[in-house]
Amino acid sequence: MLKGEQSWSFSTKPAITASAAVVGPYEGKGPLGQDFDFVHDDPRLGEDSWEKAEKRLLEDACQTAMEKASVQKEDVQFFLGGDLMAQLITSSFAARTLSIPFLGIFGACSTSMEGLALAAQLVDSGAAETVMCGTASHNSSAEKQFRYPTEYGGQKPPTAQWTVTGAGSAILQPANKASKTSNIRVTGATIGKVVDMGVSDPFNMGGAMAPAAVDTITGHFRDFKRSFDDYDLIVTGDLGRVGFDLANDLFSKAGFKVPDHVYQDCGLLMYGDDPNVLAGGSGCACSATVTYGHILKRMQAGELRRVLVAATGALLSPLSYQQKESIPSICHAVVLEVTDH
Repeated sequence: MLKGEQSWSFSTKPAITASAAVVGPYEGKGPLGQDFDFVHDDPRLGEDSWEKAEKRLLEDACQTAMEKASVQKEDVQFFLGGDLMAQLITSSFAARTLSIPFLGIFGACSTSMEGLALAAQLVDSGAAETVMCGTASHNSSAEKQFRYPTEYGGQKPPTAQWTVTGAGSAILQPANKASKTSNIRVTGATIGKVVDMGVSDPFNMGGAMAPAAVDTITGHFRDFKRSFDDYDLIVTGDLGRVGFDLANDLFSKAGFKVPDHVYQDCGLLMYGDDPNVLAGGSGCACSATVTYGHILKRMQAGELRRVLVAATGALLSPLSYQQKESIPSICHAVVLEVTDH
């Protein structure tokens, strides 16, 4: 049901029956490497193009999630997917392989939580009993589409970020249908507004997306009458160091005291202090793999009970950049909670 101005509260608390996070070799060497279901040792995954490799990542994540949930593809009513590739070819081609009724969505790097929020809405409303959502990105396919192919070897400024090679998927079901071990529920979501502060540098995505993240999180606090103190963890999608610092400044200016142990960013968690990624991680798979791998494992271990994942996305295209447009951004947030059945 509608909560406040831009949020949903899910009365049935749909369960995340299973999730999967699949990554490339570089991500597997990072600080979260042990939290992923599978780490590929070949960034091409044996395919003859980066785009086909990205599709394989999403297929692997979806298949792994279904296996962990003990469901067949015939049991899944809808698959919600999106990605960064032109016309969602990663998701739509993966949906071709899966042969599940497909809803293509786009929120750039916020797609992970957009998909999870919509999947929870379908289950909560009774429109479906088993829904799968997922997204993927690949460093080399994103570089080729949005910047320069990696073979070009172009240098980047320190504000640039590293697109995560990986894919994440989750399966949602009504709480009474989920297994007794599935104690993580989706209890709410806040749908973001498009925010554009005039940033036009494609190598400064964090600066472009930070205002959208702050707008959605403060909107969430207003709608649910909550604050940072009500969460064990609030994590933004992929602001990186530049965007994370800016978001902290914006929160302070809005009158919020931000506890260091509560607010983190997936783009920083993914690679830690690795200088090769410059400002940090990004891409659709950034928040997806960190959430469906690292964060859910921490929740299952009892370390976290209530988490807000606020995935951010820069809504530019190669065409809009060439036409000197600024970068509109968005953030979608989802509340995850551990229940005691």
